[in-house]
Amino acid sequence: MKFLDLLRLILGNLSRRKARVALTAIGVVIGTAAIVILVSLAIGLQKSATDQLYGIGDLTLIDVMPAYGGGMYYGGPVAVQSSGDSSKPQEPALLTNSALAQIREIPNVQVVIPRDNFYSPSTLRYQRMEGGVNIIGIATDDLANLGMEVDQGTTKLSKGSIVIGVMIKNNFYDPNMRPGQAPPLPPDLYNQQVQLIAMKWDQSGAEVRKTLNLRVAGVLKETGGEPDFSIYLPLDQVRLLNEWVNGARINYNKTGYNQVIVKVQDPEQAMDVADQITEIGFQAMTPQSFLQGINNTFLIMQIIFGGVGAIALLVAAIGIANTMAMSILERTREIGLMKAVGATNRDVLSLFLGEAAGIGFIGGVGGIVIGWLAAQAINVVALIYLAGQASQQGGPPPSVAVYTPVWLPLFALVFSTFIGMLSGLYPALRAATMIPVIALKYE
Repeated sequence: MKFLDLLRLILGNLSRRKARVALTAIGVVIGTAAIVILVSLAIGLQKSATDQLYGIGDLTLIDVMPAYGGGMYYGGPVAVQSSGDSSKPQEPALLTNSALAQIREIPNVQVVIPRDNFYSPSTLRYQRMEGGVNIIGIATDDLANLGMEVDQGTTKLSKGSIVIGVMIKNNFYDPNMRPGQAPPLPPDLYNQQVQLIAMKWDQSGAEVRKTLNLRVAGVLKETGGEPDFSIYLPLDQVRLLNEWVNGARINYNKTGYNQVIVKVQDPEQAMDVADQITEIGFQAMTPQSFLQGINNTFLIMQIIFGGVGAIALLVAAIGIANTMAMSILERTREIGLMKAVGATNRDVLSLFLGEAAGIGFIGGVGGIVIGWLAAQAINVVALIYLAGQASQQGGPPPSVAVYTPVWLPLFALVFSTFIGMLSGLYPALRAATMIPVIALKYE
C-alpha cells in the first residue's frame, strides 16, 4: 500500500469518529500541556537564575587564593604539599611571582592579574562631603582586562587617577551638616578631583593621616557585586600605602599576593583550569562552579516536572489503547474484507498504528497550543509579582519567569505521537493477525 493511500485511509477513519477521537485526545492534550507548562517553568527559573549570575560576575574569571596550613581556606579543602610529618603544621602555598608564572603556563589561561586591598581605614573626600571606601589595587593598566565596563570615562588605571564603582557616590555625607538640614544629593564624581585619606595609628595611639589627591577617571557600570562599592588603584600605589601603614617593605616574592585573578578564554574552560590550579596547591573559586550547581539542580527539576506530565500522558495512553481495541471489535468484518481484497498483515498493522499515532499527534498539537498559552499567561503574572518583590528589596527584576525553548514543543509533539503509537501497538497486532475467513464471519 502506498504511503499516500495509507495516510488517506487513516484520516478518513479518524474523521468518521470525530467525537470518540476528540474525547480520547483530551487526555493527551492534558498530558502534553502539563509537560510544556511544567518544563517551561523549570527552564524559566533556571534562565532567570543564570542571567542574574551572569550579571553579577564574569564567568571567565577565577579567584585564586593561597592555601594555608591544613589545606583549608575559606572553609574549603585544597591540595597542599605534605611535609612528610603529619604532626608538623604544613607550609602555606603562597602566590609568589614564581607561582604566578606556573599558573600562566596552564592551557587556556589568558591573563593572571594579582590584586591586593588596603587594610587600614580610609575616607574619600569631595568638597565638603566624605565617605568610606574599599580600596583595591590591581596589577593591570586597564580594568577591561577583567571584563569591567564603564558608565562614564575610562577603565584605564594610571598614576594620579582612580576608577570607582557606581555606588561610591551614595556613601557620601556632610560631616558638618546641621540638625534639620536636608542631606546633600549624591555627587557626580566623574572627572572630579577627590582626596583619598588613609589612616593609621602610631605606637602612642595617635592618628596619622596620609592624603592623596586623585582624579576620578571612570565610573564603572553596576554589577551588583564588589566593584560597585570599591575604588581601583594601580597595585604599586596600594602596596606603597600598605607599606606606609606597616612601616615595612612588602616583598611579594616572599609573602605572596593575597589574591590573584585568572582569566580564561571561554567560560566552559573555567572549571577545568580551576581544577588544575587546585592540583598545584591553591584555592580556586569561579562563578562557573555555582552556575554548574544551579544547572544541575534545575535539570533535576526539569526531569521531575517532565515526569509528572509523562504520567498524565501514560494515563491517556490507556484511553488510546481502549479506543483502538473497541475500534477493532467494531471493524472486524472490515479488517477481514481488507485482507480478502489483498491487504497484507503489514498494511493492517500500519493502518491501526497510524490511527493511534494520529490520535496522539492531534492531542499533542492541542496540548502544545494550550500549554504555550498557559505558560505565557503564567509568565506575565509571575513577572508582575516578582518585579514588585524586586522593587521592594532593591534588586533587579527578573527578565523571564517561564521560558519555552523551541525544542520543547517539538519534543512534546514527538513524545505524544510516540505514546499514541505505542499504546495502539497491541490492538494493531491483533488486527494484523486476524484470519480473514473468521473476521468476515464475525457478527
